[in-house]
Amino acid sequence: MRSKFQKRSQKTGLAPGSLVHVGSQYTEKSRITIIRYNETFFEEKEISTIKDSHLEKDKKEITWLNIDGLQDIKVFEDIGELFGLHPLVLEDILNTDQRPKTEDYGDYIYLVLKNFYGQEGDNLLSDQVSIILGKDFIISFQERESGLCDSIKDKMSKNKGRIRKEGADYLAHAIIDNIVDNYFIVLENLEEKIEDLEDNLVKDPRQSTLQTIHLLKRELIVLRKSLWPLREAVSSLQRSDSFLINKSTVVYFKDIYDHTVAIIDTVETFRDMLSGMLDIYLSTISNRLNEVMKVLTIIATIFMPLTFIAGVYGMNFKYMPELEYRWGYFGVLGVMLIVALLMVRYFRKKKWI
Repeated sequence: MRSKFQKRSQKTGLAPGSLVHVGSQYTEKSRITIIRYNETFFEEKEISTIKDSHLEKDKKEITWLNIDGLQDIKVFEDIGELFGLHPLVLEDILNTDQRPKTEDYGDYIYLVLKNFYGQEGDNLLSDQVSIILGKDFIISFQERESGLCDSIKDKMSKNKGRIRKEGADYLAHAIIDNIVDNYFIVLENLEEKIEDLEDNLVKDPRQSTLQTIHLLKRELIVLRKSLWPLREAVSSLQRSDSFLINKSTVVYFKDIYDHTVAIIDTVETFRDMLSGMLDIYLSTISNRLNEVMKVLTIIATIFMPLTFIAGVYGMNFKYMPELEYRWGYFGVLGVMLIVALLMVRYFRKKKWI
């Protein structure tokens, strides 16, 4: 297993002790936090290596091992050896382009999820979160310290809620539930942007409005690519017959599944709204262009007979009878004015203007 995992490290450009670009910062070392707890006991501490964890089997406490940062290969090697993780699982944890999924390896369940934690410019910021669910332990891997589990740790330290009264499967539910809740926050921000966009579209559609529509549609595509696999992953947990998931916890995974379906419905609604806004924008621009063309056409049409009259009397024939009239010039201008007024009246009668 060690040699195959080292090959994967070389393939991804990772080496023990190397600097790896994570997000917009360079980090040198993974942060490892270990929490042991049960209904009457809670202990949290930060350790430097897995060997410092002093993990023992058949203990009465639940163990939660959280690793922030995926650059320390030695940590993964030690975890894989200590917990007997499959080499493919370790490879998938390092490969941060995984789609959300659930895989049952018998003694443990491996989950991959996408956590959206903010926005930078026009791009949604997301991290891959990997979870190993065992009989009495949880191992979570995050690309960076995002504060995803802070609320869970706070509840555990104050013994609030059901976390310390339940098993490791309920802790896995709490982590997944936090990730799904972050989707709601992202959707709230998108909803505000869509409302502002709708106002701008009605008042004064511009080229920037079209760009905003495309940017929002791209964000929804990113969310959609994560949400559909997430629904399948949560559904697998809900329907799982693994001994690692208690029957009492299944109902909580069902609740997460319902939330995921609601989020997907909201994303689809937003996509339809943006598609409708795009059609409205194109129709508005087309109508505006048609109005301009109509005005120009009316002006050109009015001037056509006037140009004809001016062209006739602009000919240099010597024996044109009207050229000798004393009031001929004013008479022609009067005729041209009458023709123009009659055409304007006709256009108004036809409701063209």
